[in-house]
Amino acid sequence: MPYGPWKKKNKSTKEHLVENEEVSGGHAGAGSLAKSAVNGAGLPPPPANLRPKLVFHTQLAHGSPTGRIEGFSNVKELYAKIAEAFNISAPEILFCTLNTHKIDMEKLLGGQIGLEDFIFAHIRGLKKEVEVYKSEDALGLTITDNGAGFAFIKRIREGSVADKVKVICVGDHIECVNGRNIVGTRHYEVARMLKDLPRDKPFTLKLVEPMKAFEMLEPRSKGGKPGGDNKIGTGRSTLRLRSKGPATVEDEPTEFEEKAIKKVDDLLESYMGIRDTELAATMVEVGRDKKNPDEFAMALDQTLGDFAFPDEFVFDVWGAIGDAKQGRF
Repeated sequence: MPYGPWKKKNKSTKEHLVENEEVSGGHAGAGSLAKSAVNGAGLPPPPANLRPKLVFHTQLAHGSPTGRIEGFSNVKELYAKIAEAFNISAPEILFCTLNTHKIDMEKLLGGQIGLEDFIFAHIRGLKKEVEVYKSEDALGLTITDNGAGFAFIKRIREGSVADKVKVICVGDHIECVNGRNIVGTRHYEVARMLKDLPRDKPFTLKLVEPMKAFEMLEPRSKGGKPGGDNKIGTGRSTLRLRSKGPATVEDEPTEFEEKAIKKVDDLLESYMGIRDTELAATMVEVGRDKKNPDEFAMALDQTLGDFAFPDEFVFDVWGAIGDAKQGRF
């Protein structure tokens, strides 16, 4: 059921909200929508104007009534729809989790949403500023982003420089580094910026933590572990969000795809200090039918020209996709 009271009422949001609705692991009507949206006969999908609308249920993670949202094709549009439903501004939303109101990085919304998934939006909470002494080359932070310009902390390695600074928490949005505002900066650039900070010198971080309900106050978490179960969606079909082009309804990832995406995501963290399942899924999709590493590298450059991937990384990703195809992990 909704987590906490909702005191603010506004006529413009009333039509998006469902008062006193139970949360029961899914949402009303989604199953029938999923069946209508996926053409089981293998025929081309009907024109967009004849397709049923996919309606998802959502709450603010710290507490709110239930809202209904529909008609979005990417993460930015999703945030705009959630903001409209709850009469807040879209930049207030830091990230979303699926089927839990907790700050659980294993349930982080990425590039796909199961048609039965319930969306929880985590909004801006307490601001904090911290000085960190960089005593080692690596800070122990894994960075990701919300797809709308906000980089935030996905994991803190135990025993690392960042782990010793207890003010820094999983889920914190990194707003400024040494006074430089980095809102709108991609997560891989933020990771590189932190890595390039000089050793044996202090630096400052301005952070924004997600707003928490009282029952969410718990011991500091290190975030999702690389080997954790991070399957996308709960049903047989998912809504695939894309940064370019319309969203599409697809079958949930195969065992091959899940293993390959996880391995590529691990390689992203190892080489670049980021985790990004949407990026990993795109790379697996690009490499599925490529015949050699050179062809794969050219396709990556065409599809993901904004990223400058090291040659060794591209070769390892190609190997990981090949291993997954052969069932070697």
